[in-house]
Formats: sequence, C-alpha cells, structure tokens
Amino acid sequence: MAKVVILSGAGISAESGISTFRDSDGLWEEYDIKDICTVGCLETNREQTIEFYDRRRLDLSEKEPNKAHKVLANLKNKYKNEIAIITQNIDNLFEKAGIPHEDVIHLHGYLTNAECESCNDVFDIGYKKIEESFNGKCPTCHSQKVRPYVVMFGEMAPLYENLYEEITNCELLVIIGTSGNVIPVDTFTSYVDRSILNNLEKSDAIFDELYSKVIYKKATEAIDEISSDIEMVLKE
Repeated sequence: MAKVVILSGAGISAESGISTFRDSDGLWEEYDIKDICTVGCLETNREQTIEFYDRRRLDLSEKEPNKAHKVLANLKNKYKNEIAIITQNIDNLFEKAGIPHEDVIHLHGYLTNAECESCNDVFDIGYKKIEESFNGKCPTCHSQKVRPYVVMFGEMAPLYENLYEEITNCELLVIIGTSGNVIPVDTFTSYVDRSILNNLEKSDAIFDELYSKVIYKKATEAIDEISSDIEMVLKE
C-alpha cells in the first residue's frame, strides 16, 4: 500500500479548461445531468447520452495538463510505490502529464475508452466518436451495444474498493479539487493521522476542521506547498 494517497476531483482539471458539473456556461449547460449521467439513461436517452460523451471526448483532445497535474506526475514517477494517484475525473490529463495509465485509479471511468455491453470488453477509442470507432462495434464480439466507459450516477463503481483499501493503509491523505458532494471525503479523515484539503473555496459538504491542513487556492497555486509536504512525509 502507498504511504501517500492523493484523491482529486474536477477542480484540478478546471484550470485546464475542462468544465465541471457546476459551471454556469459551456457544455454542461446544454444538457440535463439526470438525462445523460444517471443510471438508465443509456436505455431511455441513449442517443443524446452518447452524443454528450462523444463531445466531451473530442473536447479533451485539445486539453493539456496544468502545473498541478505535472507536479503530481513527477512525484508519482519519483516515488512510484509510495504514492497512489486516485481521481474522480474521467479525463486523461494525469496520463498526458506523464503517469502511465495503469498507475492512475480512475474511479468513475476513462473517457477515451469504450465498453461493450454484450461481452464487457473495454477498449481504447482515442478521441473518436463511438460510432466512428471499429464501425461502432465491439472489436471482440462485434456487438453494436457499445457505451462510454463511464460510471453513471447510481451505477456500481468497482474501483471504490481500491480507494478504501488505499486510504485505510496510508499515512497522508491529500484531497484536491472536490466539493465532497459525490464522495463524502470527510469520512476518510478518521482513517489517517495527517490530511491536506485543497479547494478553491469552502464547500457546504466538507467540514474543513477535520483536516490537518486546509489550503483555499487554485490547485496550481497550492501544489508546490502540497508537494513539499508530501516529500517531507515520504522522507521520514
């Protein structure tokens, strides 16, 4: 198990131009979240759901990792077995920053992958639309029942088991850019002796007095201080 666990949310990628659920403009404004991100939407609203993730995938092709991604990537590659990188984000900015895909735990899926609903094969489609990848069919069983490799609200998220296992065995927990509305991060503080919370501003879903250190700044502005704290723990 890793000595340091870093759990990130939408806030770390916002500075790279990736819209969050709560943005007042951009791609999310054109859709109702319950219609394209909730369990069952692929049955009741399949065309629009796939269109939404196709657009997000295309948008991602132009996005670049910011300083926070890059600093954490350098730390992860320097202390490979001592740091666990876990993210709620489905983007590939940690990978673009230099972390091998297998070394990032994506709790909610991965936008450049697709999944076959018939045989459950997961395969890379890059930045293409689903219908343009393998002619819209699964490359393994050739089924046309292909979906975005994304965990919808209300669906099982199997990698949460990895999250809980890592957190209950780490010495330092670092939370970056999450509101606490999807994952109740406060509960994790009871498992660790030290914790760092970095958000742009206060969240009603987070009780910041539970954390050893709280930094209300952009992730790119806080990351050098966070990096120093992580290195201090790893050198103990």
